[in-house]
Amino acid sequence: MRYIFFSLFIPFCLISVSGQGFSAESKSRSSLNQNLSSRPDESFYTTATGMVQEQVNLIARIEKAISQPDANQLRSVRGQLTVHQVATESFLKRHYPNPKALCYLEGKFSVNISFLSDQLTEPQAQIYCSLYASSQELSKLAPVLDRLLSRRGELALVRELPLVSGERQSDPVLSIAPIQHPNLAKPATPFAVQEADFPKTPPPIIAGTAKRLLAEYVPPIQAAIAPPPETLATLQVAKQILAQAITAFPEGTKFQNSWETTTKLDRFTYDLDPQEPQTYAKFLEMPNTGIFRVLPDSAYHRQLNTLSNRLQPSVSERYPFPSLGKTNGGFTPSLALQLVGDKFQILPQGLDYSFMIDLGNIPLEKLDAKLRSVSLPTRQFFLNYQHPRKLADLQVERRRFITGKDQNWNQDQVIFTDAKAVLNHTYLVRSLQFQIPEMILSGKSISSSDRLNLEESLQMQSSDIILAFRPVRRRSDGSYTVLWRVLNQFNPPPIDDLENYVKY
Repeated sequence: MRYIFFSLFIPFCLISVSGQGFSAESKSRSSLNQNLSSRPDESFYTTATGMVQEQVNLIARIEKAISQPDANQLRSVRGQLTVHQVATESFLKRHYPNPKALCYLEGKFSVNISFLSDQLTEPQAQIYCSLYASSQELSKLAPVLDRLLSRRGELALVRELPLVSGERQSDPVLSIAPIQHPNLAKPATPFAVQEADFPKTPPPIIAGTAKRLLAEYVPPIQAAIAPPPETLATLQVAKQILAQAITAFPEGTKFQNSWETTTKLDRFTYDLDPQEPQTYAKFLEMPNTGIFRVLPDSAYHRQLNTLSNRLQPSVSERYPFPSLGKTNGGFTPSLALQLVGDKFQILPQGLDYSFMIDLGNIPLEKLDAKLRSVSLPTRQFFLNYQHPRKLADLQVERRRFITGKDQNWNQDQVIFTDAKAVLNHTYLVRSLQFQIPEMILSGKSISSSDRLNLEESLQMQSSDIILAFRPVRRRSDGSYTVLWRVLNQFNPPPIDDLENYVKY
C-alpha cells in the first residue's frame, strides 16, 4: 500500500516543482524582455551603425562602377541599390511612421523637433533623417544606372528556352547564349583573343618608319568614360548627409571610410611606406637627393585582354617619377627608373637614353661630382662621354647601349642601359633626355603659318645628368625602395640637324 501511495503522490510533486520552474523561467524571460526594452538606444544605434556603414560602402561601389567599362559592376551595384533601399525603408518605418514630416522643415532637410516623440531622441532623429535624406538622394541614381547599363553593355535579352523543373511558361528566362553578330552566322569574336602580346616598350623610331610586328593589326582602343556630372553631384550630397549622421552617433562609434581605405591600399601597393622618409631623413637633408619606390614595369602597363578607362589616372600619373631638376619650357628631367625582370632600367622615352654601371657596395655619401671614389676608367668614361649631335647618329648610339654591340670605348666591360638589381649596391647613371619638337615626333607636314616661326618651333629643351641610386629595401612583390642623388649636371645637349626632318 505504501508503494501505491507514493506512486500516486510523486506525479503531484513533480507537477508542483515543474510548475515552480516554469514560473521562474517565465519571470526570467519577462525580466530579460524588460531589460531589452529598457535599452532601445542600444538596439537603434547598433542597427543604424550597420545601415550607415552599408550606405557608405554602396556609394563607394557606385563611384567605382560608373567610371569602369565593365557592365557587370553596374549590374551589381544596381541590384545592391534596390536591396539597400528596401532595407532602409523597413528600418525607417520601424522607428517612425512619417519620415517626411519629421525630417523636413519648411521644405528643407532639417529635423523638425516639434514632431519628436518618445520613440527617438534628438541625436537618433538626426541619424534617422540623415539616412532618409541620403536614401532619397541615392534613389535618383536608379534610372541613371539603368541608362548607363544599357549603353555600356546590352542587357540580357529574354528568349524562349526549354523549361526546367519548377518553372512556368510565363516565367522570364534570361539567356546566357553567345551574342550573334548581326551580319554573320557565327558568334562574335570575344575581346580576349584580339590583343597581341607585343613588347611593352619597343625602341622608338624618330623621323623614320618601321615594320609592324603584326601586319594590319589594330590594337583595341580602351574606353574613355566620364561619369555624368549630375551623378557625381548626387553622390557628393549623399556623402555630406552621411557625414552629418556619423557625428550624431555616440562617442567611440567607429566607421570604415571606404575612400580612405582604397587610398591607403593604393599607396601600400605603389608608394613608399610613411616611415621610410623618416628613416633616411639624415641622407635626405643633403641637396639634390630623394627617395622613391621602383616598381616592376608590369605596374605601368594594363593587363592584356582587360578593359579599362583611359581617362582614369595611371600609376605613373598617380605616383610620378622623381624630378631631377627644375621645369624649363614644360620640360622636367626625371628618373624614370623601373624593374624589367631582375634588372634596373630607365624607361626609354622619345630620344632619351642612359647607361649605368653597378659600383658595388659604395655609400652614396662618398660619391661627389668628380667621382673620386669610382675606378679611373669608369670615372673618365662617365665624365668625358660626348653624345652625337646628329639625330640619326643619336638613335644609333642609343641602340649601342641597348644591345651592347659595336662599343669602342676602351672599357673592360660592356655598358648597358640596365643592370642587375642587387640590394645595397650603388649604381652610377648618366642620363640624357630630350624634348623633341612635336612637328618632328608626329612626322606631319607643317602649315604655311608654322614656317614663319620655324626657328622658334624647333627650339628644344634637354638635360645631361650624372646621378647615383641605391636600393635599400626589397619587398615581397619585387619592388625596391631606392635612395638617389644627383652628382653632376652638364650643359643641355643640342641636336644640330632637326630642321632636316621638317616636312613641308
